[in-house]
Amino acid sequence: MRRVILSLCLLVFSTATVAAQQYDLVLRGGRVMDPETGLDAVRNVGIRDGKIVRISAEAVSGRRVIDAGGLIVAPGFIDLHQHGQDMASQRVKALDGVTTALELEIGAPDVAQFLKSKEGHSLIHYGTSASHVAARAAVFGAPLPPEIVGAKAGAPEILPKSGPATDQPATPDQIEAIQDRLRAELDAGGLAIGMGIQYTPGATRLEVIDMFRLAAERRLPVYTHMRSAGRVEPGSAIEAVSEVIGAAAVTGASLHIVHINSTCLRDSLECLAMVEGARARGLDVTTEAYPYIAGMTAVNSALFNPGWREKLGIDYGDLVLPDTGEHLTKERFEELHNSSATRWVLVFGNTQEVVDKVIPHPLVMIASDGAEGHPRNAGTYSRVLAQYVREKGTVTLMDAIRKMSFMPAEMLERSTLAARQKGRLREGADADIVVFDAVTISDRATFEKPMEPSVGVQYLVVGGKLVVDEGKIVPDVFPGRAIVGPGKIGSERP
Repeated sequence: MRRVILSLCLLVFSTATVAAQQYDLVLRGGRVMDPETGLDAVRNVGIRDGKIVRISAEAVSGRRVIDAGGLIVAPGFIDLHQHGQDMASQRVKALDGVTTALELEIGAPDVAQFLKSKEGHSLIHYGTSASHVAARAAVFGAPLPPEIVGAKAGAPEILPKSGPATDQPATPDQIEAIQDRLRAELDAGGLAIGMGIQYTPGATRLEVIDMFRLAAERRLPVYTHMRSAGRVEPGSAIEAVSEVIGAAAVTGASLHIVHINSTCLRDSLECLAMVEGARARGLDVTTEAYPYIAGMTAVNSALFNPGWREKLGIDYGDLVLPDTGEHLTKERFEELHNSSATRWVLVFGNTQEVVDKVIPHPLVMIASDGAEGHPRNAGTYSRVLAQYVREKGTVTLMDAIRKMSFMPAEMLERSTLAARQKGRLREGADADIVVFDAVTISDRATFEKPMEPSVGVQYLVVGGKLVVDEGKIVPDVFPGRAIVGPGKIGSERP
């Protein structure tokens, strides 16, 4: 009898052990690359309940086992600068290897509504900063239309048209009101303060510092599109970098300078040297870039206030409508700039030589500035892997993965502890994973066909769920979750 009981106990124990070792998903035999630890080896990855539970050279079993032999298994890419938050944009982001896409440059006008609009039907993780641009427009009595704050929010829609709300300085009372609105947006879950200073040229240096003071008060970073671009003084890119580094220095706020390539243009390396200098002296300053020579913005925004041609060193013909390919003339530009309707425009203001020097820089992380109408929305991450890793050989595969996952995760840690479980491929981390073919991964999006999806991402795991399976989007699966800042009730403080 004792032997029977003992046998039954052993059977139960054995069954429990097997069940405990059974994973929801196993990625078998892939080249596992973790930029945090430097791991680069063939391993098996076991995933359970949205977490990476085991990474081992030994065989592991699971309900679904994917043969990842010959493929790269890496942390999912984190895009800190993604404007297009609609489903079409999410699909091309997923096929580009992105598991988290955040609107942090400008921010959504209404954080609570933005988060609610995406709950339960997002392919990838999402989040936003609190928008200084939107708060300023509201205080000046020209709030952004309510219909643009939901899932369809994109680059031009989150920008006010040029006018008093963008061009006039704020009074002390107005600055205080702007800060109050931003506090409310941070309380709703904003991850940072987003500032598009070039789109609010009326903002004084003191107003900018006061916004940085608020960020420092909340122990959150400022993501900023700087005040100006080009070489013409006053108003050069060098001056603009000096302004925001100075604001960070006097307030103690962390600073992230967005798309340094498209703001500093020919002086990008000088601007990067300024970032290096600030960091060497203890300031928390980071930056990003995308691998394209053209930018894109709203043609009726304050960026195109008088003097823009001289500042940017370009002319009307360097502005192109993405939907038609039309190069603008003076007359056509004035018609669109003076219109109340928002229109996207591509801005060809950079050179390939400059971009090719910026992308490999060790301080530069990759972010897309993505929105429909520009190929960076669909192709940024695959383009880096195809051009700079495989073709040019100026970035190693591990460094590219670091720039696209671990570095953005470290930046995001300034806003939320949840980021400590992202951008890594280690046991205990979130199961946000991209599996791609390093030989074939390529961007296919062009300025003529900007939403053409990339190829080479074979599998994408978001929160432990397959979103891309054998190179195709899985239908009716929405594992994306909100990433929120510490102001949100129940969230963790950084």
